[in-house]
Amino acid sequence: MMNLKVLKDEDDHAQAIARLYALMDLEPEEGSIENDELEVLALLIERYEEEHFPVELPSPVDAILFRMDQQGLSRKDLAPYIGSLPKVSEVLHGKRTLSLAMIRRLHKGLGIPLDVLIQDPEQQEHFDQGVNWLDFPLKEMHQRGYFAGFNGTLSELKGYAQEVVGGFLKSVNLQSSAQPMMARATSHLRENDKMSDPAAMLAWQARVLHLAHSQPNLPAYVSGTVSQDWMRDLARLSWSQQGPALAVEFLNKAGIHVVIEKHLPKTYLDGAVCFSEARHPVVALTLRHDRLDNFWFTLMHELAHIALHFDGTETWYLDNLDAISTDPREDQADALAQEVLIPQDSIPNGLPTDAAGVGQLAQTLRILPCIIAGRARREAGSYQMFGRAFRSEKEVRRILTENGYL
Repeated sequence: MMNLKVLKDEDDHAQAIARLYALMDLEPEEGSIENDELEVLALLIERYEEEHFPVELPSPVDAILFRMDQQGLSRKDLAPYIGSLPKVSEVLHGKRTLSLAMIRRLHKGLGIPLDVLIQDPEQQEHFDQGVNWLDFPLKEMHQRGYFAGFNGTLSELKGYAQEVVGGFLKSVNLQSSAQPMMARATSHLRENDKMSDPAAMLAWQARVLHLAHSQPNLPAYVSGTVSQDWMRDLARLSWSQQGPALAVEFLNKAGIHVVIEKHLPKTYLDGAVCFSEARHPVVALTLRHDRLDNFWFTLMHELAHIALHFDGTETWYLDNLDAISTDPREDQADALAQEVLIPQDSIPNGLPTDAAGVGQLAQTLRILPCIIAGRARREAGSYQMFGRAFRSEKEVRRILTENGYL
């Protein structure tokens, strides 16, 4: 009888194989010492070979072809799983990779093991994250060039939405699987009567980070830079006809990114602020209301969040400034933005109600008159106030475009 032990090397393996064959030739009876030895040897050999001679998985295409042969399936039968006959042909000829949507259908419909169909580590990471990837506004994201390096059609994007959108989010460390990324646990979303689309919100956040990362390197941001006095210096740039462009330059020199990115449908955003991985503040503006007064107030509101609320944690403040807020942080940011632009002690008798008063106060504060007129209109609830005076529609985007910021 062979001395039974764990097989540790090729010599042990060879000796065990030789002894196994010898025992098999004896055809030992059930329950005999030789039969027990044969069974133990078989287990030892199997364990050694599993560890040292692993069987490679077949390729996904080979597995599909095997299942077709096994079940007598034609290429036409694969169309419901892969999408169309041309796509079936491309997959079987190795010209098209399986999308995660295809993999799910092939696994569920034909019983092909997932570990065979998913051999790409990135696909394994994206699989089964509990997200309906078609909820993302793919058409708008595709049209706006969100997906650098993806040159396919919208139809192809829908077929590979999990890979493309998942990669887009992962590249800026946003998690696709989580509603919490879009909730107050990590994002402070100003209350809104309209229901915001969380998938569109997350896509917009990722786009903002991509654009911030693509901007030239900025000097290091020094914590505490954004203060009331600093914001007041910034506000005085509004006096210039190139005020918005000067504001971007002013913020960049302080190490703050400014991103202008149009809001996506059902997001109702005016602005947002966060910190990048490199610890630079990122102020994002949508110019949803392309007016100079709105630009300056939104900018100051987001900067107020930096001054008052950022404590080193990773978070976002997402703002629809038309909405009524129940969050004290939003009230605090509103109050600081208003105080910076129009100090309370400068209007002891309230805001001016005529054009002459607006002009005089603007000259005293050295800010753009439409900022004063805009606040007066808003507080009075009368947007006809001052008639056509102090109107500034469609100016911000034009100024930023002319100065190379858009």
